[in-house]
Amino acid sequence: MNNPKAKDNLKPFKKGVDSRRNLDGRTTGVPNSSTRLTRLLELVQRKKNPVTGEIEDFTTIELMDMAQIAKSLKGDTRAYEALLDRLEGKAKQEINQNVTNNELKVTVKRMDK
Repeated sequence: MNNPKAKDNLKPFKKGVDSRRNLDGRTTGVPNSSTRLTRLLELVQRKKNPVTGEIEDFTTIELMDMAQIAKSLKGDTRAYEALLDRLEGKAKQEINQNVTNNELKVTVKRMDK
């Protein structure tokens, strides 16, 4: 961002009326992204249960969880780590920094819960 022309584009809002401002805010009836995503994740689909083999109703989020578990069972270590982090929380890390004579020494230590 060392472009000198970039600063010329920075113009503060004018007091009162400015065409770039939306004084009315978001229109009513427009759901926010969290509401839309929650609605999509709660949709129900009929799928075969991979454990029992029977057709059951699952929400989208349950299907995504099962897909993550299936990936970890196939040997995907990142999928396995993501599952563990979600269930047990991420492992804490301790970081120590020491500065002496203009030298920086950093020690990173992983800690279990």
